[in-house]
Amino acid sequence: MSDRESERGGGDDFALTPVPESERRGFLSMSMVMLGFTFFAASMWTGGTLGMGFRLWPDLVGTVLAGNLILGVYGAFLGYAASSTNLSTHVLARRAFGVRGSKLPSLLLALTQIGWFGVGVAMFAYPVNRLLGIPVAPLIVAGGLLMTGTVVIGFRAIEWISWIAVPAILVLGFGSVIRAFGDAGGLSALMAVEPASPLPFSRGLALGVGSFISGATLTPDFVRFARDRRTGVGATVVGFTFGNSLMFFFGALGAMATGMADTSEMLAAQGLLGGGIALLALNIWTTNDNALYASGLGLANMTGLRRKSLTVAAGAAGTVLAHFLYNHFVGWLVFLSVFLPPIGGILIGDFFLKGRGSRSFQTTDADCPVRWSAMLAWVLAVAVSKVSPEEGLLCVAPLNAIVTAALVYAGADGFLCRHLSCPAGGPESRSEKEGGRKP
Repeated sequence: MSDRESERGGGDDFALTPVPESERRGFLSMSMVMLGFTFFAASMWTGGTLGMGFRLWPDLVGTVLAGNLILGVYGAFLGYAASSTNLSTHVLARRAFGVRGSKLPSLLLALTQIGWFGVGVAMFAYPVNRLLGIPVAPLIVAGGLLMTGTVVIGFRAIEWISWIAVPAILVLGFGSVIRAFGDAGGLSALMAVEPASPLPFSRGLALGVGSFISGATLTPDFVRFARDRRTGVGATVVGFTFGNSLMFFFGALGAMATGMADTSEMLAAQGLLGGGIALLALNIWTTNDNALYASGLGLANMTGLRRKSLTVAAGAAGTVLAHFLYNHFVGWLVFLSVFLPPIGGILIGDFFLKGRGSRSFQTTDADCPVRWSAMLAWVLAVAVSKVSPEEGLLCVAPLNAIVTAALVYAGADGFLCRHLSCPAGGPESRSEKEGGRKP
């Protein structure tokens, strides 16, 4: 890579190039970023929904742990690929889907992250409105502007805010749990609470996985900054399996004690809204920054334009849609749980099954404009997810979609490439033909 290319990549946070060694982070720094990502008030809201739908033991505990174990393992596979190549989700998708084909996953992932950004902005605005009486609309605009501003700076700003917000949300979450135990009359009383709106296990698992499946799919966007594979995988597991589970339990226990799934209503009922408003805002800020940052990378892959400019446009769109998304939250999660897992499954199939986990995978090139094996795998995986049974061993639709996408992609790639005039060899093979030159 030339000095000019390196400088351009660094100025745009290496949106379309590998992160250089000088910019990589250790385990503690990466863990704080991933915890800042998964410590999200919307996860507390999902936990509240689950708390209203399941008995605490063993139903709620089993559902939460199963969902976040799936997210943790899924994210760990992607984190391994990212920390091996130091490439973003969207650049990895160029090889799996082709240069033009990668615009489909980039569009889907960018739109979902803009949606999460909008949900987060609204989750900041409504509690402040309840506490101070300030109209919601200007709060949404102000929150959107502030959060977008830090994302424009880049990964370094996300890292700084995470160091502040992660301890803050732990204080708020455990404070809510202590209050829930006190209000309910202890653990035994909470365990005796019957679900107000019972949910089947498959629905609860879909909500749990869907609540952060888009974030897990975008793991490479952040873990590409990891110093090595162990750091990348470890930080991912800490974020999704530990961090996201904590947020679910914070929300679920509060909802069981108050009968309210909405995070701001629950905190208000517990008398924590005033003291917790600043902590809640910081918490939302970190995850919103990650979401908007990832959407900027996706849009950069689609358009080739500068990440910073696209980030501003994405932030504006999320801010405008904030009210609508806030009021259609559960439907949004179900949508995510169906359409996004196959994307990560295809990336996993490409890196581990087709690329065999090789470090020489580092390339921004693709074999052909559109890789039809990826398109076929995505369509079939979505279909498998839609027809997954509601009960039994195969009831986890997102997991079915991930496995289907990985296997179909790896199995069909060679055949379809031969019959659709797409080179069967990978980027490594082409480099060898050109004299062994590496990117």
